[in-house]
Amino acid sequence: MARFPLLAFSVILISLSLLNLAHSKTLKRDVKALNEIKASLGWRVVYAWVGDDPCGDGDLPPWSGVTCSTQGDYRVVTELEVYAVSIVGPFPTAVTNLLDLTRLDLHNNKLTGPIPPQIGRLRRLKILNLRWNKLQDAIPPEIGELKSLTHLYLSFNNFKGEIPRELANLPELRYLYLQENRLIGRIPAELGTLQNLRHLDVGNNHLVGTIRELIRIEGCFPALRNLYLNNNYLTGGIPAQLANLANLEILYLSYNKMSGVIPSGLAHIPKLIYLYLDHNQFTGRIPDAFYKHPFLKEMYIDGNAFRPGVKPIGVHKVLEVSDTEFLV
Repeated sequence: MARFPLLAFSVILISLSLLNLAHSKTLKRDVKALNEIKASLGWRVVYAWVGDDPCGDGDLPPWSGVTCSTQGDYRVVTELEVYAVSIVGPFPTAVTNLLDLTRLDLHNNKLTGPIPPQIGRLRRLKILNLRWNKLQDAIPPEIGELKSLTHLYLSFNNFKGEIPRELANLPELRYLYLQENRLIGRIPAELGTLQNLRHLDVGNNHLVGTIRELIRIEGCFPALRNLYLNNNYLTGGIPAQLANLANLEILYLSYNKMSGVIPSGLAHIPKLIYLYLDHNQFTGRIPDAFYKHPFLKEMYIDGNAFRPGVKPIGVHKVLEVSDTEFLV
């Protein structure tokens, strides 16, 4: 019988808690920042951002793309997603005042200018998605201060300069997309120290250097699955040490200036599925071991100087290649 009063008391406490949540105020810092962002983004978001409180005021819902949570007696903005609405203009610096953000997604707009260095203030940020904009200048090294970051999407912009080494200071980073920019210089070997990095795409830039330089740190890229280095100006050969990247599934080296023979050890990467070697200056023959790989599905080799080869006897699978004259 004693359980019923206790249950009723619990229900009352929960109800009071929900009531307090509904009447908690949004932190003034975040209200001010969102209103500044609203003013800078213009009419394309004004129609969806109604009311004075971006987290909602009871009568009105939260602003579209704005997610809030309660911390103590206040609500704070934790996610901001305003994408594919053709926002024009510079990156809204007021965003960097939303110190509790865990996700910032402004992709597929028309933002211009640089990412402000104040971006380093967003220490709780896990996902930063700015791809498909017109952002310019160098990637700010202050992004390396975002210690919680797991996903970084900066692809399809107009960034120039070198890839900042400070990105190697992001211990939780799993996905790094930098393709389709105007980046120059060498890919920092320090990125290999990122223990959780699964996907690295720096394709379609103006990068130079060699793979040997990239993987010179012992035990580098332990979790890497996908490595896209295509459409750059990389030179040199494929070092045998590349086979130490045991989790590699996709290796994309197309359209560079690489040369030399293909090491047979590359065929012993256990999980390799797709291998793109086309449009380089490779010579020699394709090692027979590739034909016996248990998982390799596609291998592209055209646009090189390979010698015609003969498919080895006893092979149980045939690789799909884009230029079969070398494998007759």
